[in-house]
Amino acid sequence: MSERAQRGADAASAGVAEYKAILQRVLESRPSGTRQRIAAALAKNRSFVTQITSTAYDTPIPARHVDLVLEICHFSPSERKAFLAAYARAHPNRHAPPRGQPRTRTHVIHLPDLGSAAKNRQLDQLVSDFIEKLAVLCARAKD
Repeated sequence: MSERAQRGADAASAGVAEYKAILQRVLESRPSGTRQRIAAALAKNRSFVTQITSTAYDTPIPARHVDLVLEICHFSPSERKAFLAAYARAHPNRHAPPRGQPRTRTHVIHLPDLGSAAKNRQLDQLVSDFIEKLAVLCARAKD
């Protein structure tokens, strides 16, 4: 790796650590179970949440998860501003979603385990399809 590339990697790693430190301070002031709520909302294992929230890991928070993490952790306006500024410094090439693109949010529902991975995937897909069609219908009703 060239010296320039190494400096860039080091800077990115420092930037990730910066916004994770802000997140850790916020999480320490929140009730226990907040990390578990993040894991449930992201439909990920708790170990994934540990990797994206701990400064001990270089794993960045995927851009698609940032809004949800901010929402679940109830960042204050100043905490949100500091976190987003640090996130932008750490990931300067990541662009915000285009204006006008519909925003999404996560809502966790608990479905029965049907006893088979194939049946569970089918149920998950049916629920996803239904919600997408319902959202389109609701959006059309606004017009």
